[in-house]
Amino acid sequence: MMPAPRLEIDLEKIHHNAHILVNRLSNRGISVTGVTKATLGSTDIANALLRAGVSGMGDSRIENIEAMRLAKVPAEMTLIRSPMLSQVERVVMHTDVSLNTEIEVIRRLSRAAQKIHRTHGVVLMVELGDLREGVMPDDLIETVRETLSLPNIVLKGIGTNLACRCGVSPDTRNMAELSALADLIETTFDLKLEIISGGNSANLEWALSGAETGRINDLRLGEAILLGCETLHRQPINDLFTDAFTLVAEVIETKVKPSQPSGTIAQTAFGEASPVIDRGLVAQSILAIGRQDTDPHGLIPPAGIEIMGASSDHLIVVSNSCKLPVGSEVAFQLNYGALVHAMTSPFVSKVIKTQ
Repeated sequence: MMPAPRLEIDLEKIHHNAHILVNRLSNRGISVTGVTKATLGSTDIANALLRAGVSGMGDSRIENIEAMRLAKVPAEMTLIRSPMLSQVERVVMHTDVSLNTEIEVIRRLSRAAQKIHRTHGVVLMVELGDLREGVMPDDLIETVRETLSLPNIVLKGIGTNLACRCGVSPDTRNMAELSALADLIETTFDLKLEIISGGNSANLEWALSGAETGRINDLRLGEAILLGCETLHRQPINDLFTDAFTLVAEVIETKVKPSQPSGTIAQTAFGEASPVIDRGLVAQSILAIGRQDTDPHGLIPPAGIEIMGASSDHLIVVSNSCKLPVGSEVAFQLNYGALVHAMTSPFVSKVIKTQ
């Protein structure tokens, strides 16, 4: 009997999605860094991405990169979140490149790299409007100057991140600005930058539109590969699978109950007000999964089933067709937030689907 709850993972669909995107972007002169942060650094998924032709692996957590190193995933590893000062030793030991915004962090990476006689690559992230991480463009030249002066540090390139905090879309203007900054650095310091990383899955609409790509030669892709959609409007990408992951949960209670609660109504367990629509008696079922395991708002139920609410350990659904027997299972598709929660929950088994 299969464990529940479980996340069923179709590696062939993930490989297919990555292969399609790698090929399409290669035709535009752009390589793909496969981002594994949503998969808890899964070595099975990492190897599927490598078989599809990604240029290396990127992850925001050093723990995930260490796990991939231990499993001997044969790839260049990039830490795609600025390193914590408390982790610089681990970063230079286990990663090849890190994305950086603070010169003090780069100084500490330099000292840590000197101690173990390693060279560490740095990509400087530039703020281009989304107001998450990045050196302000006016401060970039001075930051580059000091970075180049540090021993055991190699400036690999520059990059930016858009559409994460404020939803600012990558477009011809901000991508041209990043290209121009790359040209300015190379002219000022008489060097050649290896990496000009334009962003994440939100960049696909721009990158595949036929617009001039300029100096952009790398994108960091996670969600587009894993879920087969672009991230500006969450629309499916042509020829990609959107169901490489399926979350399966087991029914632990099924009863006919009123749809409207009785008694004085206060906040729910998560401090929310619970909107209620009186639908009379309904066939209500409880599944053994909750907010500790996934984001209920990011679950897409099968036809005929509605999600009515959730607590830490319970997902309440209503079946519009027939009662769900205790012990039966319900399979959900997921958005990115629900996937991240499910992958990182120790209570959700991860099952690789075999063909």
